[in-house]
Amino acid sequence: MTIEILKAKEELRNLIDNYASLGDEWRISEVMDLFTPDLTYKVYMGGNLVATTSGRETMEKEFTGHAAQVKTYFTINGQHTVKIDGTTATGVSFSQIKMIRDVEGKDVLTDYSVNYEDQYIHQNGNWLIKERIAHFVIMESRTLS
Repeated sequence: MTIEILKAKEELRNLIDNYASLGDEWRISEVMDLFTPDLTYKVYMGGNLVATTSGRETMEKEFTGHAAQVKTYFTINGQHTVKIDGTTATGVSFSQIKMIRDVEGKDVLTDYSVNYEDQYIHQNGNWLIKERIAHFVIMESRTLS
C-alpha cells in the first residue's frame, strides 16, 4: 500500500467523521460542503426507498427541516472500508445515530443502526461525497424517563 493510498484513506475517514460531527452540532451548511454540488442522497428504511435528494441546495433545505424536529443528535461511527481508484473511491461505513425528539411533551429517543454506501471524488485537493445511500437497518424508539 502506497503513502498516497494511506493518505487518501485517512482523508476519507475524516470526511465521514466530519459528516457525523458537524451534523450532531447542527452545522448543516458545513455538512453540505462535504458533498459535490450535484450530489445524490438516497435513504432506505427496512429495505424500502423512502427518500431521494439531488443537489446541495435541496439537501440543505431538507436537512434543515429535519434538524428542526430534533432536540439532540449523537452519532458514533464504526468501521469504514474504501476502494480508491485515482481521483474516485467507493466506501461503506457503519454508524449508530441517536436522536431525541419531543413527542407530545415527552422526550423520545430513536436509535438507528445505519450503513452508508458512498461514492467519493477528489476535487480541488479535497475528497467529497458524490453519492450516498443510507440503509437504516435497525430502528428502535422509546420514551425517556
